[in-house]
Amino acid sequence: MSDSSVTNILVVGIGGQGVMTATEILAEAAIAMGHDAKKTEVAGMAQRGGVVSSHLRFGKKVLSPQIMAGTADLLVGFEAAESLRWCHYLRPGSLVLMNTSRLVPPVVDIGLYDYPDDPLAEIRARGYEVHAFDAMAIAMELGDIRLGNTVMLGAMADHLPFSADVLLESILKRFRARKPKMVEVNQKAFEAGRAADAAASHNKESALT
Repeated sequence: MSDSSVTNILVVGIGGQGVMTATEILAEAAIAMGHDAKKTEVAGMAQRGGVVSSHLRFGKKVLSPQIMAGTADLLVGFEAAESLRWCHYLRPGSLVLMNTSRLVPPVVDIGLYDYPDDPLAEIRARGYEVHAFDAMAIAMELGDIRLGNTVMLGAMADHLPFSADVLLESILKRFRARKPKMVEVNQKAFEAGRAADAAASHNKESALT
């Protein structure tokens, strides 16, 4: 993260992936640590299937939820092409956490946009650091594709200015009362996301040596 007193996180993806829920959980974790937090969301042409972006800013005092281009500390891409489309919002030296799964939005299906051939390579060609992994495949290995949201949150956990345990607690408390059977599997998904991020970071460093 930057030395600024405010942390800027941009979460992007496709409707139905849990982008807004993930941002809400991040905000709850930040507030639990005493931060002022503000967020805003923009949904595309359909809540499920349309493109979605969610801005979160937290720190001692936050005046606006809007992240300006070139100032994001962390870009979390739930979908590959959306990661590429929003990477110009990153400040120099910041990080992209990217789910490599491809979920083509309706704007591509109807011919308004072309899907990029290799979003990961294009982001790296622009000079950004990327930790890339297939969150949907990890979720399916755990038995439920909906766990992709928790996998992505786990991948963020070691890039935040507070303990991973704080973020995990914000996730699990949603299930303890209503769906206690989901607590254990979400904890596994969270740790799987942390492991996927660590592996992606290691692979990047190995490629540079």
